[in-house]
Amino acid sequence: MAPALSPEKLSEIHRPTLDQALDAIRTRAYWSPHPEHPKAYGEDGLPGSLGAAEGKAAFDAVLNTRIDLGQPGTDGWTGGETSPYGPELGVEYPHADPEVLLPAMRAAMGSWRAAGPETRALVCLEILARISGRTHELAHAVMHTSGQAFMMAFQAGGPHAQDRGLEAVAYAYAEQTRTPRTADWSKPQGKRDPLQLHKSFTAAGRGVSLMIGCNTFPTWNGYPGLFASLATGNPVLVKPHPRAVLPLALTVQLAREVLAEAGFDPNLVALATEHPGEGIAKTLALRPEIKIIDYTGSTAFGDWLEANARQAQVYTEKAGVNTVVIHSTDDYRGMLSNLAFSLSLYSGQMCTTPQNLLIPKDGISTDAGDKPYETVVADIADAVSGLLGDDARANGLLGALVNPDVKARLEAASGLGDVALASRQVANPDFPDAVVRTPVVVKLDGTEPDDGAAYLSECFGPVSFAVAVESAEAALDLLRRTIREKGAMTVGAYTTSSEMERAIEDVCFDESAQLSLNLTGGVFVNQTAAFSDFHGSGGNPAANAALCDGAFVSNRFRVVEVRRQA
Repeated sequence: MAPALSPEKLSEIHRPTLDQALDAIRTRAYWSPHPEHPKAYGEDGLPGSLGAAEGKAAFDAVLNTRIDLGQPGTDGWTGGETSPYGPELGVEYPHADPEVLLPAMRAAMGSWRAAGPETRALVCLEILARISGRTHELAHAVMHTSGQAFMMAFQAGGPHAQDRGLEAVAYAYAEQTRTPRTADWSKPQGKRDPLQLHKSFTAAGRGVSLMIGCNTFPTWNGYPGLFASLATGNPVLVKPHPRAVLPLALTVQLAREVLAEAGFDPNLVALATEHPGEGIAKTLALRPEIKIIDYTGSTAFGDWLEANARQAQVYTEKAGVNTVVIHSTDDYRGMLSNLAFSLSLYSGQMCTTPQNLLIPKDGISTDAGDKPYETVVADIADAVSGLLGDDARANGLLGALVNPDVKARLEAASGLGDVALASRQVANPDFPDAVVRTPVVVKLDGTEPDDGAAYLSECFGPVSFAVAVESAEAALDLLRRTIREKGAMTVGAYTTSSEMERAIEDVCFDESAQLSLNLTGGVFVNQTAAFSDFHGSGGNPAANAALCDGAFVSNRFRVVEVRRQA
């Protein structure tokens, strides 16, 4: 029986989108096929998508149920997620025996490889389209596992994550099709007949790919690796963070449905969950079947994976210390507003949130006059307080603290130096048990940096340090040291000096860090746009890969050549 989703039908539906994505990664211009506004979904929006009420109802319906994916090797059930907003989700997931599941996944590779890069890409686009149609449902799942406020969970966990997945598919397709599928080779031999061969070149996946999900951005950080591996011919075993299983379980469910409808083995995508304290990521990472690993999370485990999972290609996004150099500005009010939003968004629980604000101790020049260090710090504190003064607005920006460790770091930070801005508790009337806190800003002396300085370590969460430095040159030195030793996902800078701008650029070029200069409007240092911005560089300790470039996909497959006598 012919599959419900034939290659011809998939091409008719999705080839134009793939072509647009290929053009977008070439031009780096703004483009997205996934609407950001919630009203774009539902009866009056995208065909077949769930509207706001339908998505909430679908999310409510999955609570306190068992998600049976029909995977081989299921030997039990596990769950236990509790929303950062308070409620227990009550969802159970299959627990797999890897001795059964991994061989089944490996066995699915043959037909997937034979399908070729285009069919694989189009199947991935169909999966993404199904995910897009469930954006409202997934937004609630992301919100209640990560602690993001709903609008951020909707956008970052929905269309922005889907964009990153599609971006990975586009890069995967481009890299696999650099080499023609066939070639006729003829070498002249003078008076003798030429030597002639017919050659074929097949992009072959490496093996089973393990995607280790994170708690804070399960879809945004998970989709690039998932779709890069799947599009390059590899089965993908999705291992979610124990506190953020639901968004990825729903993703796996949709992927398996599409694969089956397209005539492929659904075991090309499977879920691996764990019992409390089981810690299966280490065990799975060392399995000989695992040839690719994608990981987002702590530096310690990322370093362990890079050192120990020697049989696999390992792609990590770990932790860094993100820095903003404040030298001078011609829009003081805009700078303060931009920084306040960047420090507050999702309670600083982003790998791109600025931590260290390097400010010369003698102050900065601005369009509002010269501002001493103390004034700059006080004005930043006032800008954050003004932004978050209304509790309803604060809840919409801050979300909830994702786990008790973040709260502990926040509370300990006030003992590290003089507090310029104290954190306050924000009540959430819809979720009384949610732990919502505003950021703390602590003043630290950076004029004589030492190895034990608090600002030389990551303090993940709503904690920022206003570091007084001796001079602009000292700021550059500290910036360089921080990136080189600790890594950085983002660097920001404010300066009106062309010489200082070039000097900051040179540091970022030397140390491979992504730089944002003089942001004073509606674009922030902790946001990146798929198809245009690179997230991370892969060139400093914060991450060994970038989302997304050719290097992120090209080593997930190998080209296998077959030569035949013509």
